[in-house]
Amino acid sequence: MMQAQYKAGSLTLAGAVAMGTGVMIGAGIFALTGQVAELSGPLFPLAFLLAAVISGFSAYTYIRVSNKYPSAGGIAMILKKAYGPATITGGAALLMAFSMIINESLVARTFATYVLRLFDLENTEILVPVLALGLIVFAFLVNIAGNQIIGGLSKVAAIAKIGGILVFATLVLWAAGFSFQPAASGIAGETSATGFLAGVALAILAFKGFTTITNSGGEVKNPNRNVGRAIMISLAICLVVYMLVAFAVGSTLSISEIVQARDYSLAEAARPAFGEAGVWFTVFIAIIATASGVIASIFAVSRMIAMLTDMKLVPHKHFGMPGNIQTHTLVYTVVAAGTLAAFFDLGRIASMGAIFYLVMDVIIHWGVLRRLREDVGANPVVLICAILFDLAALGAFLVMKAMSDPAIIVISATGIIAIFVFEKFYLSRRREKRETHETGHQK
Repeated sequence: MMQAQYKAGSLTLAGAVAMGTGVMIGAGIFALTGQVAELSGPLFPLAFLLAAVISGFSAYTYIRVSNKYPSAGGIAMILKKAYGPATITGGAALLMAFSMIINESLVARTFATYVLRLFDLENTEILVPVLALGLIVFAFLVNIAGNQIIGGLSKVAAIAKIGGILVFATLVLWAAGFSFQPAASGIAGETSATGFLAGVALAILAFKGFTTITNSGGEVKNPNRNVGRAIMISLAICLVVYMLVAFAVGSTLSISEIVQARDYSLAEAARPAFGEAGVWFTVFIAIIATASGVIASIFAVSRMIAMLTDMKLVPHKHFGMPGNIQTHTLVYTVVAAGTLAAFFDLGRIASMGAIFYLVMDVIIHWGVLRRLREDVGANPVVLICAILFDLAALGAFLVMKAMSDPAIIVISATGIIAIFVFEKFYLSRRREKRETHETGHQK
């Protein structure tokens, strides 16, 4: 059974930090640096800094609830305690699950774009989704192989990608004389407040992996103390690494060059100082980071959906497939991520992920503010700030997308509405069946 995979006290503080940083560092920075720079202009390193601050406020909510109620249910547990077994609980939990699935497709396509930098090909429109789908299928096979293989690969990949990213950032900054001159014409003049905040909204995606620690709260040793510590340490480490990378890229490439190479900006940043050798090294690190990120994310999402099934918040159909519930949810996750990777480009995938995640985050903060703040000892001012920061970033992002790509707003809004309508229908059907069953027993 799925529950057998959870073991209380199996994660030390160091292990929880490694898991959090392993999920956050690597894939996000490779996928998002160029897109954040496109929105925030020369101020894009500050966008990552502000995203870390906002993520810190968000983490406060998760930490307060997890300290009082450490659970393997994580986000779903927080929502259920705040709202009960209601439509908003299942809908918001599904938003989180889908934002993670969206992230998988984002990282898979990033993997493909970096791999193709090794070859002199003119037309890559077909190859990008093909390679992305190949990685997702490979990640599925690794997950099917078992937890020991996943754990072993994750440890090796974490050391390689974090070490490689630090080497990349240090060498590029060294070659640039440890200076940051992103634009000869100045800094603030090229960036609007709306564009900067929209960049912050995307940069938040690079930090949202801290929720993985929340979802594993029941497995952390001394969780009432260590879950919060692990989250804050992970965020701090990620901030240092992201700032180093942002300054390294900005010191080597102009904003127009970063935007032009937005899907593989780190590889291009290594070219001026180290030529093709620098590109190959960066691509190698990107391949490790993105591949390991997809493997870990597919496992986390399938486990989260299986939890929602156990909590009777989402339906489950095995469609004749063998295995347990999480085996089936692995298949669902892979099919959904593969579909997105095949038909959406990096920009749209990242946009959907940001919108879904920020909407879910606001729902969690609001629920804790309204119904749990006294129970978990949360400061209402911090909760209100977390909500306002999320809304400001989301609002600015929607304004920018309304001007540049209104279709993605329509797609995202349709998806959110569909999720909540589906959840309401499912819970209503369950309630009707339960009432019918109880009436039958009374007769």
